[in-house]
Amino acid sequence: MQQSIGNATFILHKMNRKFFKNITYIFLIFTLLSCGSCIKKGSEESKKFGFDPDGMIFIKGEREFIVGAYHLPKIEDPFGTLATNGYNYVKVSNAAEMEAASENGLHTWIYTNSISEEKKEEDKLRISGLVNEFIDHPALLFWEMEDEPAFTWNSAKPRILPDQMKVTYDFIKQLDPDHLIITNHGPVNLISTLKKYNSSTDLVAVDVYPVVPHGIVPSYALYPDGLQGDLLNPYISQVGEYVDKMKKVVDDSKPVFAVLQGFSWEMLKPEAERDPSMILYPSYEESRFMAYNAIVHGANGIIYWGTNYTPQPSPFMDDLNKVTRELAEMQEVLAAPALDLNIIKEYHELMYSVDTGVEIMAKKAGGKTYLLTVNSDKNPVKVSFAGLSGFKNALVLKEGKTVEIIKGILTDYYRSFDVHIYQFK
Repeated sequence: MQQSIGNATFILHKMNRKFFKNITYIFLIFTLLSCGSCIKKGSEESKKFGFDPDGMIFIKGEREFIVGAYHLPKIEDPFGTLATNGYNYVKVSNAAEMEAASENGLHTWIYTNSISEEKKEEDKLRISGLVNEFIDHPALLFWEMEDEPAFTWNSAKPRILPDQMKVTYDFIKQLDPDHLIITNHGPVNLISTLKKYNSSTDLVAVDVYPVVPHGIVPSYALYPDGLQGDLLNPYISQVGEYVDKMKKVVDDSKPVFAVLQGFSWEMLKPEAERDPSMILYPSYEESRFMAYNAIVHGANGIIYWGTNYTPQPSPFMDDLNKVTRELAEMQEVLAAPALDLNIIKEYHELMYSVDTGVEIMAKKAGGKTYLLTVNSDKNPVKVSFAGLSGFKNALVLKEGKTVEIIKGILTDYYRSFDVHIYQFK
């Protein structure tokens, strides 16, 4: 009898263990299934680099508008000078430069070049060496393979084929899946041609340098009409149009940067061939306009090229640094998502036609609302913005004036290619 009871107790104990074990398994499975979204969210939040649906770059979860430089200033403390003047991004080529950039809080990118069929193994060894050396460095943000791969001067043949770029992209991503890869395009290839490079890049840039003196002798990248761009619009407002073009290239699904002018075209020539009367730099007003024109069209970053051809110090560099410092001061605003204020524009007669007119982008940051506006016409305009009934007046940043808002309408005057940044109260 006691043995039977003992056997029964053992069997019951075994059944209970099996029962609780099964319950435990069921509970674990249920927990995993119900927390699937939590696991996904956690992995996304821990991702170091990426971009939001509007193309804004995020770094360790924080949105950041990029202000970059291809070249270092020609002074004793180049990285400190960039940081002081509002830059947060710079191209580097070696470990010493990477470290100096990091010490000054600058993000960086490095050229890898692509894997050629002729030197496949040699190129792979070189690229893997670069990746292994810098992959864990806190300053590294992007890799770049080739500049303007589709563009060959005076030829329709691409300099680097899309397949070669894709092979290199896949190779780098196997070694480093986290950092993004950027590709800068020339402005003048067909959209259909540039689309072929989308599978080999995470974001794109476009270089637009429209300040060219009339009468300049055409040279590399300058057409017989003396212009770099090939759109109908020959003015500096073509910058925004090329940003639009790049957004079409990537189907508005990747970040777009604008590479802007940090040089005079005549200074790109050998010194003996330069015509001093043709040395022309963008003015402060032109540089400021081109930056905000790109931003209003949706650029997620501004990078300057060509400053290594520019005398330093110089009035032009002082003007350019004023612009980059302003962009840095506006970092929180520029990195914020765009806001739809449902503004209606009405132009006032000034005896000029209105072509593109005033282009706008609204943002909200730090509890304040901002309206970024640019007059993309070569003529002055006077315009009223209706739909601002929630505000009484607007401070115009960098101009030291306040504009009154009457019955929800703000009216202001713009010179040609003018910029007004309104902060609403």
